[in-house]
Amino acid sequence: MKHNRMITPEGMKDILLEECTLRRTLREKAASRLRRSGYREVVTPGVEFYDLFDPSHTGFAQEDLYKMTDNKGRLLVMRPDCTLPIARLAATRLQALPRPLRLWYDEMVYRNNPGLDGRDDEQLQCGMELLGAGGLKADLEALFLASRILQDMVPGYRIELGHAGIFQGLSEELPVDDEGREAIRRAIEAKNYAALSAMLDEIPDTPAVQALQKLPRLFGGPEVLHEARALCGGSRASEALSYLQNLYEKLCDLGLSDHVMFDLGLVQRNDYYTGVVFSAYIPGEGEAVLSGGRYDSLLDWFGQPMPAVGFALKIDAVARSLMREQGIVCPAPQLLVFGEKGQETKALLYMQDRQEQGVICEYAVCETMEQAKDYALSSGIHRLAVVGEQVREVEV
Repeated sequence: MKHNRMITPEGMKDILLEECTLRRTLREKAASRLRRSGYREVVTPGVEFYDLFDPSHTGFAQEDLYKMTDNKGRLLVMRPDCTLPIARLAATRLQALPRPLRLWYDEMVYRNNPGLDGRDDEQLQCGMELLGAGGLKADLEALFLASRILQDMVPGYRIELGHAGIFQGLSEELPVDDEGREAIRRAIEAKNYAALSAMLDEIPDTPAVQALQKLPRLFGGPEVLHEARALCGGSRASEALSYLQNLYEKLCDLGLSDHVMFDLGLVQRNDYYTGVVFSAYIPGEGEAVLSGGRYDSLLDWFGQPMPAVGFALKIDAVARSLMREQGIVCPAPQLLVFGEKGQETKALLYMQDRQEQGVICEYAVCETMEQAKDYALSSGIHRLAVVGEQVREVEV
């Protein structure tokens, strides 16, 4: 297998230089905003028991999971999601803390993606979970935080709102089993109009069928809600639409009207969403860079029922977009410090002083000053500090 030593596994990649710097900057921006909003950081294991991500409860397909076994033969997975481990944490080690819990994370997730689809199997996510708080205020806080973090990074973002209750309310009126209902949900999520029509054509025509047929196309501004009300007669779907209207008006009061739209065909993959769901997009990225929503039933599974809302931001996707759109590069050091023979330690101490003054410095490991000048020129460093009995800084 030595022929694989020079490459990375499929779905994985090296992250280099400028992109590393940009990722670090984006992580710090998100962390700063979350800390200032009262959220506290948690870190969960990169490897969890398979039971935590059991597909029958979570919506994760088995083929999406990276699996392994421990030394006792128990099935493990590399963490494909951060919400479930944090829910486990809240229900066990944090159960004695007062509610609501405001938690944030900055961790890698791992998911098998179909070959050649262009997605990375290893992704850096930064996100928040507000546990033990239900209702409009909590949803508004989550959406406001998401908008502020995106504004800090990419001002041209767009947030799309939906509600799990719309699909759930309409699908309950269909004479299909859970498997058929899930197939319809997947078709709506993928906006696969042909597959959706084929499935719904086999069901007797009802107002619910007609509404589901049009659900993936209900995308746009507040006029979408008026169109949906004419289609959704069921009380659950109607209540969801009224809630979205109220939430949208509050977001407009916050000055976010230019950034918020509706996508009533937004039916997130994970089965645990129960209320508002949302995704965010930025220029240059076809996939959502942020997704989240309300999941009031998830903690029931851990024996600690409580409402919850949260979101996850794909740091790598944002960094990739900014690299492509803005051509971000790492700044070169401002100063190269060269110590003459016998002055090596003095040069290091001088470099330390200049760094504490805010100057980006690099220590020259060259043997001669001419070699140091050549290195500075090739590296884009414009000043050279020569440390001997005296110290002098010169332009290169």
